[in-house]
Amino acid sequence: MTEYEKRILAALERLSEDQQRQLVDYAEFLVGRTGGDPLAEAGEPAQPPEPAQPEAPKAVEPAADEGPVKAIKRLRATYPMLDATKLLDETTSIMSKRYIQDKPEGEVIEELEAVFERHYRHYLDQFGGD
Repeated sequence: MTEYEKRILAALERLSEDQQRQLVDYAEFLVGRTGGDPLAEAGEPAQPPEPAQPEAPKAVEPAADEGPVKAIKRLRATYPMLDATKLLDETTSIMSKRYIQDKPEGEVIEELEAVFERHYRHYLDQFGGD
């Protein structure tokens, strides 16, 4: 076991169950930032070229236990037409607020949804504002 693994486990043992879940969520978020599509799930194919007509969002219901990381995954599934690299800075900033400033999950999810909706409206503008 590496020194980092030991330190993480020691810190994890001192946290409440809710804080442990937050730490794991944040770690999974950081893992998701690596690779070609920073917000996509591992193994997901690359984005296809822009269609001639705008793509409508897909109806993806939030899970009952949805936290910010699951919300990002849901929003990526809802808005697959959006470029994840353009969303990265804003989603990273919002996630930082959650874990550094201890912002409530509900507020973080609302902010994430607003970011994705704003990017979708910009996407629609490229097709003449449909």
